[in-house]
Amino acid sequence: IYDLLGIHFDSYAGESFYKDKCGAVIEELKEKNLLKVSDGASIVDLEEYGMPPCLILKSDGSSLYATRDIAAAIYRKNTYDFDKCLYVVAYQQNLHFKQFFKVIELMGKPWAKDLVHVAYGMVSLESGSMSTREGKVVLLEDVINKTIEKAYKVIEEKNPDIPDKEATARAVGTGAVIFGALCNNKIKDIVFSYDRVLSFEGETCPYVQYTVARTNSVIKKCGGLQPFVVPENMTEEEYGVISVLAKFPEVVKSAAEKYEPSLVTRYALDLASEFNKFYIACKIATEKEEIRNFRLAIATAVRNTLKTALGLLGIETVEQM
Repeated sequence: IYDLLGIHFDSYAGESFYKDKCGAVIEELKEKNLLKVSDGASIVDLEEYGMPPCLILKSDGSSLYATRDIAAAIYRKNTYDFDKCLYVVAYQQNLHFKQFFKVIELMGKPWAKDLVHVAYGMVSLESGSMSTREGKVVLLEDVINKTIEKAYKVIEEKNPDIPDKEATARAVGTGAVIFGALCNNKIKDIVFSYDRVLSFEGETCPYVQYTVARTNSVIKKCGGLQPFVVPENMTEEEYGVISVLAKFPEVVKSAAEKYEPSLVTRYALDLASEFNKFYIACKIATEKEEIRNFRLAIATAVRNTLKTALGLLGIETVEQM
């Protein structure tokens, strides 16, 4: 699935990797007088910070999630000397992260401030919560495969002559799933619906990808970008597209600062919408060279910006659709 989505990792380290590193954490907590015994278990008392105690060792001496997470954080700092360490985990674990981040802070680690829990909402079914024990699940692999199949059928119906239909269907299908997951605020719970994820109408990734394909077509038709001059009087549609284009750097900056990819997805939809209004209202391949070159520059900027925006989301674009 990761290969299909174009996702690759530099390092894999499962929870078991940190088990033999927990001993040093226990010793350091003891040395700093942070460890207390309560009902046989070893804890760090966080009452004065408005939190329940952070369990470090069970009464039988075995480690817990927090122990291993503290050991992992210390290992990662020593190994990678990170500027930020992001934990992308559902919001149900908010307390867990607050607790062990606080313990690391109490251990005197100045980099505790660089640990960030990027919380996100949960996915449920229209019939209710998912449950693996009850067999009420939707597998990501099935969703991706279905969207790719649907994309291929649409291509066969509407544009069967485009080259490499399989690659195009894969880009459109996987893009639809990624975009669908990232188009809402990350903290919101999502009710999964095949009909919505498989929709190729409205505010969807295929709409943005089609806009990129449309810009490719017009740029090719007009012979590529030419030197241009910005006219003194722009049309409302020209000005509208340029205004949205100008916002892109700030959107990316804000998305990074807030750990919020939906800002980029919403921007891509806005830019695609503005361009399509412009495309309908303003003839690009006009005979007037100065107007054609200026509008061609707008189309080129839109193409490059949309490709960059989708690229940041891990989504491919296609030359034709």
